[in-house]
This record gives sequence, structure tokens and C-alpha cells, in this order.
Amino acid sequence: MRHDDGSPLPTRALGGLTLPAQGLGCLSMTSFYASAEPAEAVATVRHAIDRGVTLLDTADVQGLGEGERLLGKAVAGRRDRVLISTKVGLERDRDGMFLGVRGDRAYIRERCHASLRRLGVDHLDFYVKHWAAPGERVEEAVGALAELVTEGKVRHLCLSEVSADTIRRAHAVHPVTAVQSEWSLVSRGIEAQVLPVCRELGIGVIASCPLGRGLLTGRIASVADLGPAADFRRTLPRFEPLHLARNQAVVDALRPLAASRDLSVAQLALAWLHHQGDDVVPIPGTGRRGHLAENLGAAFVGLTAEELRTVESAVSAAGVHGERYPPFLMRLVDN
Repeated sequence: MRHDDGSPLPTRALGGLTLPAQGLGCLSMTSFYASAEPAEAVATVRHAIDRGVTLLDTADVQGLGEGERLLGKAVAGRRDRVLISTKVGLERDRDGMFLGVRGDRAYIRERCHASLRRLGVDHLDFYVKHWAAPGERVEEAVGALAELVTEGKVRHLCLSEVSADTIRRAHAVHPVTAVQSEWSLVSRGIEAQVLPVCRELGIGVIASCPLGRGLLTGRIASVADLGPAADFRRTLPRFEPLHLARNQAVVDALRPLAASRDLSVAQLALAWLHHQGDDVVPIPGTGRRGHLAENLGAAFVGLTAEELRTVESAVSAAGVHGERYPPFLMRLVDN
């Protein structure tokens, strides 16, 4: 099912802001996965804006800055129609190797100014502190972000992939507008503690990887479907050959209901997430206009309580195999 008639997207309340119910993740445009053709990626961003999408999400580690440069090019002349979100905290070297997590004041300020230059803008709508290293004083990071808010370089402070305790400590220093964490039918870790704390404090939720990094699209039947050897998903346990083969049972379990509603499996999975609350905004990522239209169609799908139970039961019965990240990264994800 597609929805291209120009109807306004439904809206959600995100930490005091009202914005369209679905945003656009830009991760796959320049790095980590099989990168999109640059011209098509730019066209996809612009088409998303024309369809009413406002939240555009990237990070300084995406393509070592190339993701921000591409997004800056795409929003030129359209800046007043979008909310730009980028992240800070994951450090990589020039070869793209992961070095660790940082949250010290000098680092955050330097990276913010670099992001502004690459994006070609004078402020960031959402600046997201990416993860928290063991023992990290999130108060220092949030203090640095608060300074940037006071200076007008950042409008809203956000966090990504952090625990309920970290959220409370951060929010005590400066109001947190939203928490961005991986949330999908196959990644539901935030529901136990993070989600309740966000709702207690009036913090919105930005659901990243809402299609399980492509697992819930039904387009990845084997490792060969991941594309180039550099595809980041080849390092993830969930996409190891044995786990991936088993995880196809999740997709297969969703196909009958999706077909009965004239939906793709991806649309059904996104529709489930859209029904998780009026404070949740998924940001499925794509660099292709066809996939964008498919994803946006999910924002208009209504599911009954029985259908929602059927979806959850199907996934639970099939089971999800493999962790989201390798062990050394899972130690940094404390939600």
C-alpha cells in the first residue's frame, strides 16, 4: 500500500513539540549499509520534505561527516521547513574504526561547530548525545549541550541509547526533549524501563531502526542480500547466517496478516509502532523514494486491538535470535 495523494501526515507530541508522525533516518545514505546513490538520496530527502516530513536525522559519524554534508545539500533552500537532528559522542578514526564514547565539554563543543559547518546551518534543532560510556558523567555532557542551547546553536537537547537512570540524571540538569533508541518489533528493550521514565518526565521517543535494520522489510533472506562486504550489519549477531536464517520466521509469521490488509511486512511493522503512543515518532531510514513512499503509507494504517495482539504474538512465537550489537558495543547500551 502506498499513500501518495498528498494527505497531511498525522501528528505526534514530542516533548512539547508537535510534528509529523514519521521522520526520515539518513543513516543508509552515506555509510554503514549499502549507500544510496547521492543524487537519489538528495531527491529522497527533498521528496520527504514535500510530503510533509520535518524530522531529518543524521549523525557526525555517518560517513565521517559525509552524511551531514549530504543532508545540508538536500535541505538548502528548505531549512525553515525541517527539524535537523544530528548526534555527538561516538568517536571514530579516519578509517572509520570505532574508538569509543566521549561526552566531555570540549569535545561536544568542537563537534557541534563542525556539524554546523558541514550542514551549512546556524543551529541544530535536535542535538543528540549518542550513548553513554560506563562511568561517564552525563552531567558534564548535558551541561555542555545546555551551553549550546543558551548560545542559540542548539534548540533541543536529546539523548540516544541510554538507561532510565541516565535519563533522570540528564533531565535534572536540563530538560530533555526526546530520547532516541532502537525500537521495533524485534528490539523492544526500551519498553521495560526507558519508556516509562520518558512518559513520567514528558520526554518524547524517537524510534530508530524501526524496521530492525532491514530485517522487517522482508528483503533480507540471506547474508548475500546485505550488499557489500563493508555493510555494518555483517558485524551484528542478528545478521550472522544462522541467526538470520532463523529470524526469517519472524517475517514469515507477519506475512499473512500483512497480505490480508494489502500491506507490506514493513508497513505492518511500522503501523504497529505508530500505535504505541502519541509520543512516539519512528524514523525509518532510506535513500530511495520508492521505499520512502512505502514507509509513509504506514502512518495512515489503522490496526485493531486484535490485529496488534496478532502481530505481537506472531513475533513472540517465532522468536528473535542474536543480539543487536557485538558484545563490546552491547556493554555501552544500558537500556
